[in-house]
Amino acid sequence: MNLYVVNNKYWFELENLTRLFFPNEKINVYKTDENINTPCIVAALSDKITVRVQIGGWDREKTAPLAEKDSENELQTVQLLYQLLRDYTGVDQPWGLLTGVRPIKLFRHLTEEHGAAYAERRFLDSYYVSPEKVSLAATTERNERRILEFSRPESFSLYVGIPFCPSRCSYCSFVMASVERAEKLIQPYTDLLCEEIRATGEIAAELGLRLESVYFGGGTPTTLSPEQLDKVLTAVRESFDLSTCREFTVEAGRPDTITAEKLYSLKENKVDRISINPQTVSDEVLQKIGRKHTAQQFFDAFALARACGFDNINTDLIAGLPGDTPESFRRSLDAMLALNAECVTVHTLCMKRASTLTQDGKMLDREEAAAARQMLAYAGEALTAHNYLPYYLYRQTRMVGNLENVGWSLPGCESFYNVYVMDETHTILACGSGGVTKLKDARTDYLRRVFNFKYPYEYIGRFDEILKRKADIQRFYCESHS
Repeated sequence: MNLYVVNNKYWFELENLTRLFFPNEKINVYKTDENINTPCIVAALSDKITVRVQIGGWDREKTAPLAEKDSENELQTVQLLYQLLRDYTGVDQPWGLLTGVRPIKLFRHLTEEHGAAYAERRFLDSYYVSPEKVSLAATTERNERRILEFSRPESFSLYVGIPFCPSRCSYCSFVMASVERAEKLIQPYTDLLCEEIRATGEIAAELGLRLESVYFGGGTPTTLSPEQLDKVLTAVRESFDLSTCREFTVEAGRPDTITAEKLYSLKENKVDRISINPQTVSDEVLQKIGRKHTAQQFFDAFALARACGFDNINTDLIAGLPGDTPESFRRSLDAMLALNAECVTVHTLCMKRASTLTQDGKMLDREEAAAARQMLAYAGEALTAHNYLPYYLYRQTRMVGNLENVGWSLPGCESFYNVYVMDETHTILACGSGGVTKLKDARTDYLRRVFNFKYPYEYIGRFDEILKRKADIQRFYCESHS
């Protein structure tokens, strides 16, 4: 698809919107209307706004008068393109013309400025969001707000990255290394990670920061041996003041990495929330996506975690997996409800370009999108009926059905970290390869990012540079308080 953007700077928004309707096509963007080639979209500003779509024999144009504000012209241009692409494809996108990761943050800003009723009308009438998703956004925003109110100007959360997994899932695009390929890196990585944790703890203490939540992600942290896991957990416990910490979560995501010894280590080191993620309880689907465990292993790991005293367990499911159907997804969700899992996070399959699925030629499909929408509709109905609340939500590009990921929780079991990181509420200090420290100025909402190296071998080989970058944290707080 060729996109021609003339006399305006809205190419980013127009390109993202075009990709919603043509997810498998390359979008070529041109900032001129010379030498137009079809199929094409032309969005031009002159004495009026004109948007034209030509695809095969389909040729339509819409216009609107210019407004005084550039932001209004931008919105009108995107609206016209949405209307045309909706007419051409016959598809109403569930989130309308919104393409950002954080629709709840946008909803909250509108609510704070103009009230909840205005925010709902804006989503419906201006952004063309479906009534079902507007209702979901409003409910999620209300539930998030209670958690956000705990954060203070001096608050921060800690992220620790363990970039190792037993194997790579076919849909995964995260920077991670399988144990088979990276076994020699795990011990030196663990040793250096503990050193970075200690250095970060010293900085947090010097600045008088208040720890709100800790999150171990990856990868799969429980890929580490019990001794390695205990070493990293001990480094956190000894380096940070956990007396103010409201939540300590560890992703024990792969059932085939969970043992009683590791679970007891988590307990002894103040971890009070874990994730055990089946993704589906269909063994056939698990095999297709490269998970090297069975559904029964998930059930066994869940029971073991209960026996070890964990009373806040999250389980992840993914709607739209290859080979899954609305009926088999229903069985997976019903199984989580039967377990009384405190949190159920319902993801939608995201076809990232770096994933094995995409590289093997898997395309986004309209029938699969319809099936995924059925799956999420059932999840919302069933979880609500069992008293679960949606407490955080985010979206990604190239999601099946242009849907969303939602964290559902029984009251009082929400993940503080998930809310804080999605809302960008306060500073996140990150340790480990792939970690991104996000420094938040509480007065202006300005964010500054400090990146660690992505890959474990880079992290190990250039570790001195990572420690030097920690100086950016002190500089930021000195500048923001001057």
